[in-house]
Amino acid sequence: MAVGIDIPENGWYVLANTRVPVSLAPALAGGEEADGLVASDIAVADGRITGIAVRGRRPAPPRAIDLGGRIVLPAFVDCHTHLDKGHIWPRKPNPDGSFMGALDAAGADRVARWSAEDVARRMDFALRSAYAHGTKAMRTHLDSIPPQEDISWPVFTEMRARWKGRIELQAACLFGIEQARDEAWFQKLVKKVAAAGGVLGAVTYMVPDLDELLDRIFRAAIEHGLDLDFHADETDDVAAVSLRKIAEAALWNSFEGRILVGHCCSLARQPDAEVLSTLDKAARAGLSVVSLPMCNLYLQDRRRDRTTPRWRGVTLLHEMAARGIAVCVASDNTRDPFYAYGDLDMLEVYRMATRILHFDHPVADWPKTVAATPADVMRLDGTGTIAAGGPADLVLFRGRSWTELLSRPESDRIVIRDGRAIDRTLPDYSELDDLMV
Repeated sequence: MAVGIDIPENGWYVLANTRVPVSLAPALAGGEEADGLVASDIAVADGRITGIAVRGRRPAPPRAIDLGGRIVLPAFVDCHTHLDKGHIWPRKPNPDGSFMGALDAAGADRVARWSAEDVARRMDFALRSAYAHGTKAMRTHLDSIPPQEDISWPVFTEMRARWKGRIELQAACLFGIEQARDEAWFQKLVKKVAAAGGVLGAVTYMVPDLDELLDRIFRAAIEHGLDLDFHADETDDVAAVSLRKIAEAALWNSFEGRILVGHCCSLARQPDAEVLSTLDKAARAGLSVVSLPMCNLYLQDRRRDRTTPRWRGVTLLHEMAARGIAVCVASDNTRDPFYAYGDLDMLEVYRMATRILHFDHPVADWPKTVAATPADVMRLDGTGTIAAGGPADLVLFRGRSWTELLSRPESDRIVIRDGRAIDRTLPDYSELDDLMV
């Protein structure tokens, strides 16, 4: 626990003299200082936030814990992860850091090693890490290539029940869209996803029948009342325009559910006129987009004809936000062939996103990308904001400004859940050693 801060076990106190992003605490509007932070006091009782006010607008609170201007954020929401792949790097690394190297390595490991016990242990390890860092809700993609769907989905439903009350878990199926050509297999998978309360997802490629396959997926989602989550255009190929195709399919199917589209890397490589047309359609279709800055920075633009990458691999979040498209950033892969690093720490994700995507000058609403916006995409009411009546699920940092917060790992942050500080001990990698032989 951070020096000088002691959170009462009884759960009754006031976090006084905090700084909170106004974008994540709308009740504080009008009290902003620099970069959208508001000096505030937050009252907590019985696991809930009983009040939040701009500091100085009310009398000095009793039972106050003076934080000295430290930043407080709501618990994080990580809307794009791969818990089933996590931590296989020691036994199956990416041989060259390329996207194809990742696909081949992960696919080989899945076939050889992904038993129910293997997936469950790695998934639980990852969830303990995310929880210790301050994450409250996560969506994971589950490889659903036969026969893996019959292994991983039961593991996920058991894990969701085990973690209920600590991390709210959602899952989206993941397969190459060309597999939807097999109508019988696809309908069986859709029913499995629906029975598990999941999200229908796929990886889109520029296959000749992409429009027809998207129609099949949209019709199934409408029939079963499912939201959609796509991997799209994770490439530098300017001809990869499946983001536009997804938007068009949503419009002509009059789809009313939520649609999250991840990656969209190729958009940043396309001509301006094409970009604007795609973004206009995405806005009209009500798409949301998640960029995965760490993973895409790692994989994209690795070329054998030169050694230094020349673009960042991220998509056009600024242009999207300007059109009212909901945008998020998330962890993506962790210590697997798609990304050799990471620990499901959303502060790290936001720090990297700020540097790679320029979430600064001004900071504006960008803090919403790791909290309020993904919570809305995942239909999690009362999550991702700091508000009176909401749960006291908070993360307390040492940093008093964005430059302080994003300059250090903040390893001694305090994570509060239901008003009480949790044990933040991270699992040791040695726990998984027997799975790596």
